[in-house]
Amino acid sequence: MPRPGSLPGIQGTAPLGALLLAAAWPDTARASEGIDTGDTAWILISTALVLFMTIPGLALFYGGLVRTKNVLSVLMQCLALTSMVTILWLLFGYSLAFGEGGLIIGPIGQKAILAGITGATAFGSIPEVLFFAFQLTFAIITPALIIGAYAERTKFSAVLLFSGLWLVVVYAPICHMVWGGGLFSQWGTLDFAGGIVVHITAGIAALVACIVIGPRDGYPRRAMPPHNLTMTFTGTAMLWVGWFGFNAGSALGANGDAAMALIVTHISASTATLTWLTIEWLKHGKPSLLGAATGSIAGLAAVTPASGYIGPVGGLVIGLASGAVCWYFATAIKTRFGYDDSLDVFGVHGVGGIIGTVLVAVFAAPALGGNQEGLAVGHQLGVQLGAAGITIVYTAIASFVLLKLVGATVGLRVDENGEALGLDLSEHDEAGYTMADFLRGVRVPEE
Repeated sequence: MPRPGSLPGIQGTAPLGALLLAAAWPDTARASEGIDTGDTAWILISTALVLFMTIPGLALFYGGLVRTKNVLSVLMQCLALTSMVTILWLLFGYSLAFGEGGLIIGPIGQKAILAGITGATAFGSIPEVLFFAFQLTFAIITPALIIGAYAERTKFSAVLLFSGLWLVVVYAPICHMVWGGGLFSQWGTLDFAGGIVVHITAGIAALVACIVIGPRDGYPRRAMPPHNLTMTFTGTAMLWVGWFGFNAGSALGANGDAAMALIVTHISASTATLTWLTIEWLKHGKPSLLGAATGSIAGLAAVTPASGYIGPVGGLVIGLASGAVCWYFATAIKTRFGYDDSLDVFGVHGVGGIIGTVLVAVFAAPALGGNQEGLAVGHQLGVQLGAAGITIVYTAIASFVLLKLVGATVGLRVDENGEALGLDLSEHDEAGYTMADFLRGVRVPEE
């Protein structure tokens, strides 16, 4: 994803030099002419697709995985985070992430409330206000992913406070370093659509959060199966389709890079789905929809950083690797260490993001179908590992400190009675399945 200012729009009559450049390099000419309607149309669609991933996609995916008494709490968290992050992104988040200058973070006031940006201001071949909106959808889904790790026991106020602070302290600087012209960008780090920025940060924060907050009451002694896999499948389908906007949209244009990003995304997701359900089939005798759905998300997460740089072979290998490795982390590793990552955010997004961030250094090479001419695999591998390693350490430390801060102020989790009753009633005084609850003898409290 290009950084701000890398493809400036030029208004008015082009000088002779620009005309000569246009003749030699048509793509550069198009960018220099300002806003392109085809590119703009595609990124408008991509922006809608990525927002669709959080509400309703992620909300339904997570909502189906929790127990009946907590379904509305997950939907509420996704909806509220979408609204809160939008305002924070407008006020200063976009400026911190994409303001020009600074190795770690951008100037807080440079682009605050879209200062100096109008509908006619170009960012490459699209309006900058559209780039703002597209990046906003990434900022929304990243903290929303984390809620899956601490679902069913965390206070709503804690979710909002932690997520808002985390957006500023973790997401904004990592985003700036990778996509905003900062440190990792200057190293030449490859992260096309958010393996580092989105999935590693969310996955590591999720692991830290579920350990600090602690397991759900009864975990792992008592089974806590998903209450509605039909809902989870619906969310999976929405996420899969929305991911085309996530990855192909990151080309910031309607072009061949977007087309290749779309198809390798689909290949990786398909391969990971088959890999996960095959392992499950061989190990347990039957494949499950839950396993297939989780595998598909692992493949989508893993291919994200590589999607704009690799070809079909890379998509196949990344899908295969993520399906197998993420399955191992979401089952054997989680069981061995006993942490209650409720909806496997670390095992799927964190591990998947790391896999894709590392493997892009190999499969971006032209010999393996990639498009990075002159890529030195060994050097690029060092760059990828360095950026990922720093991100992991920083995210873990910062998330731990923020969780402790939130715990000391509003508190992190509901009390035992609230958890037993369910967050829908204890936090929101609502029930997702009032009639079903009544038939089971669980009465909804009346005023």
